[in-house]
Amino acid sequence: MPLPPGPRGPVAVVSARFAHRPLDRLVQWHRRYGDVFTVRLLGFGPGVYVADPDAVRQLFTGDQSDLLAGEANSVLIPVLGEHSVLVLDGPRHLRQRKLLLPPFQGPRVAGFREIIRDAAEREVDRWRPGDELVLRERMRAVGFEVICRAVFGVREPARVEALRVALSAVLDTSALLLADERLRADHGRFSPGGRFARRLAVADRLVHAEIAERRRAGDLDARDDVLSLLLRARDEDGQALSDAELRDELVTLLAAGHETTATALAFAFEFLLRDPAALARARAAAADGDDAHLEAVGRETLRLRPVLDATERTLTRPREVAGFELPAGVRVYPAIALIHRRPDLHDDPLAFRPERFAAGETPPYSWLPFGGGIRRCIGAPLAQAEIVEVLRVALSRVELLPRTARPDPVVLRGITIAPRDGVRVRVVRRLSRPRAAAPGGSSRSSSSAAPR
Repeated sequence: MPLPPGPRGPVAVVSARFAHRPLDRLVQWHRRYGDVFTVRLLGFGPGVYVADPDAVRQLFTGDQSDLLAGEANSVLIPVLGEHSVLVLDGPRHLRQRKLLLPPFQGPRVAGFREIIRDAAEREVDRWRPGDELVLRERMRAVGFEVICRAVFGVREPARVEALRVALSAVLDTSALLLADERLRADHGRFSPGGRFARRLAVADRLVHAEIAERRRAGDLDARDDVLSLLLRARDEDGQALSDAELRDELVTLLAAGHETTATALAFAFEFLLRDPAALARARAAAADGDDAHLEAVGRETLRLRPVLDATERTLTRPREVAGFELPAGVRVYPAIALIHRRPDLHDDPLAFRPERFAAGETPPYSWLPFGGGIRRCIGAPLAQAEIVEVLRVALSRVELLPRTARPDPVVLRGITIAPRDGVRVRVVRRLSRPRAAAPGGSSRSSSSAAPR
């Protein structure tokens, strides 16, 4: 079957242009080819982007038997492992998802807020006037600590740092290396594949050591970190997760959690620091404990800068999508970034206006940074809580100034959308805070919020 039209030219050139300016390219192609267009990218083959809201709704909620999201994510198996919920389909995916969901539901996430706040306070309290920071890197440090403490249940600084170094080396693997099995071949310690294999082995040893230690813990039933909860979890047949399954899900939660949330936070600061009115409103919300507005800042940031430009599905048989007959085997990309920019769904779609989310619910399938349907990101509540808590801490404690006159260009880092230079800022001054607001508008004593 002929595929919908799309950008022509050598695959390497199209891929390079997309990586250089992903959002600009998607908007350009959308204007030229319409709501459905084909893009051929290195390592991924032809993929059909779909920016029609009704078609995306059908892809997320209709019959999923011919849509394999796990198959589409199979490029991630070298890092995440073959048991990861992201690379599974059908009954195996549903089993893993049911076991993973409970630790990320409302009451549990509320309990993680103190961990997030503490990690954010200890990071921000190290910032001094005159310091120059790359916010994406600083937010990665916060996010990694949150994941280590909330998910792994690790609190000792030395163990957190060991995990951070080992796992970051694996998670920073080039997308090209993941997509090309030939590049991953181990031809010695100095080959790309050799370096990857050794980094992966170090990370795996540390993760399996944490699993083994937790299995031996005498207080397992009293612990509320995600690893302990998963060790106690049982499926409908009474079966527990194996060590291999636990390893893959822990690495998946880390990969999907710390990098993406850090990037979203960097973009949030980028928007706020270049919009004095929005910054003043957000700072007032932080001082007043106005969670609703800080949540709206996060939602608006993820609307304009979704960390993933699209989700993925692989067709197992021919299917009509938005009026096009697509063949089996083709990848279909529900185009999150383009849905978020549709003027029929979002008034003045290019403007940063958090208030648009304060008015109530958005139209169905118009805000999709975490995907949708049975594949919606399990960790979305934790990510949104982290954005709110980090904004609250930073906005109430420091004044920052962008280091460049223009916003960071948006580029592709691996498979995620990111600010090219990580959002570089300078710390102007620390803010005095007689009282620091806690969630919901109450306040904590100034001594508990003072810089350490």
